[in-house]
Amino acid sequence: MTQPGDDIAALLAARPRRLPRPGWLLLAAGAGLALALGLWLALRPSDTAVTYLTEPATLGALTVTVTATGTVQPTTQVDVSSELSGTLASVEVDFNDTVRVGQVLARLDTAKLAAQLTNARAGLAAAEGRLASARATAREAEANLTAQRELDRRGITASRDLITVEAAHARALAALQIAEADMSLAQANLTLTQTDLDKSDIRSPIDGIVLNRTAEAGQIVASALNAPVLFTLAEDLSRMELRVDIDEADIGRIAPGNPARFTVDAYPGRDFPATITQVRYAPETTESVVTYKAILSVENPDGLLRPGMTATATITVAEVDKALLVPNAALRYAPPTTAEKGRAGSGLLGLILPRRAAGAAGGRSDGRTVWVLREGAPVAVPVTPGESDGRLTVVTATEAGSLTEGDAVITDQTGSAS
Repeated sequence: MTQPGDDIAALLAARPRRLPRPGWLLLAAGAGLALALGLWLALRPSDTAVTYLTEPATLGALTVTVTATGTVQPTTQVDVSSELSGTLASVEVDFNDTVRVGQVLARLDTAKLAAQLTNARAGLAAAEGRLASARATAREAEANLTAQRELDRRGITASRDLITVEAAHARALAALQIAEADMSLAQANLTLTQTDLDKSDIRSPIDGIVLNRTAEAGQIVASALNAPVLFTLAEDLSRMELRVDIDEADIGRIAPGNPARFTVDAYPGRDFPATITQVRYAPETTESVVTYKAILSVENPDGLLRPGMTATATITVAEVDKALLVPNAALRYAPPTTAEKGRAGSGLLGLILPRRAAGAAGGRSDGRTVWVLREGAPVAVPVTPGESDGRLTVVTATEAGSLTEGDAVITDQTGSAS
């Protein structure tokens, strides 16, 4: 039986197999090629060409704007309803009609109100009659009381008779007060009925134009907490307002008096001037986006703008007439930092397979330094940034003459040390 140790001894005693001569030649050639490649990698130049992308610093004007969207609306818009319930007997105006204050827009059927007015007048007449009767009774009771007191003073009549006359006088005065109160009530009822009758004519509260009309002759109007809107009136469409939504990131720069221009889809290529008159504090949140309403005054002498038009406004929040300008990319640029070279190992392996030099790591800009290309090398220039329109930024050099118009400020680079 063969033991495990016998197999191992047989393998050790076996004669090694030699490679044919061509195999040794190939192996030697591969080793030489690897050695040559390692020497080339180790001794090649350590730096590659760096190309800087630059733009000149310019001297000019800068305008900072904020864009917002909204709708054109009348300066004053009034919804007109009816204070009374009833049936519309007639409608006196239509869409786009010009109306004046107090002009009749529609009339309610007044048959019931007229009957109520007649009843109120009759009630007032009856109250007047009762008042006149009460006054006459009061005067009679006063005279009887005076005479009875004189008789009592002389001792001609009994004391019981005086008491009876005094009571009659008191009752007459009370009846007079009741008659006077009835008279006031009748007058109030008449006034109320007359007012209702006057309100049966639905009148315009403003000078303006009829934007919308839902009233139709024969329509039944129910006066309630939510009375139906019969007419929508706009006051003087020659002056309108634009209501835009300002993003919360921009609201700090918006203030009354800022000029603006806006466009509407109805007139492509044409813009209209406007001025901010109000910036409201109340936030408006839509799908977790917070905006604030700004009101812009708009002149509309030609009547081109109509209520409800969607507008895109460009609001000017800052203007710089003459300043040194650099691209925003120049404030974001900083030369990359280069790591030290090293080798993967020592000896022949390190020579054949040297580690590549670490690639350039991106520098970190502080936003207050620009790099100027001078004699082919970047030079740091400290600056104080100012207003920005999103592409250019106003800068002021902290050292006199360190940055001037025409200097090539670096915005980016291609290639790096390796």
